[in-house]
Amino acid sequence: MSIARGKHCMSHTSKSYEKIWATIDHIPNGKVASYGQIADLAGLPGRARLVGKSLGFVPQNRTVAWYKVLRSNGQIAFPKGSEQALLQTGLLQEDGVMVLNNRVKLADFQWQPDLGELLFGLQY
Repeated sequence: MSIARGKHCMSHTSKSYEKIWATIDHIPNGKVASYGQIADLAGLPGRARLVGKSLGFVPQNRTVAWYKVLRSNGQIAFPKGSEQALLQTGLLQEDGVMVLNNRVKLADFQWQPDLGELLFGLQY
């Protein structure tokens, strides 16, 4: 009984991860989104932590622009000065996003999808 339950949970988790990754794929160049925003747009409200967790399980054969996802205050989730934070900062800057003090000014760079993107781009 527990094995079947485990398979169901894993299948549900995999579907959630796919929704999250597909949503991240829609973030345009030069824009960022918060973990919570991605969860909401993927139909998983209140699951910001699941968004972060999903980024640790991206298959090697799939590309996800993980670096475009930040904390709700625009901060990079990795410790300032860490190898990961420096990598994310570099990728964001290459994408045209300004990073100052391990943070992005969301007022300038947060993705605000319009109704067309929501209706036709994010289809689950």
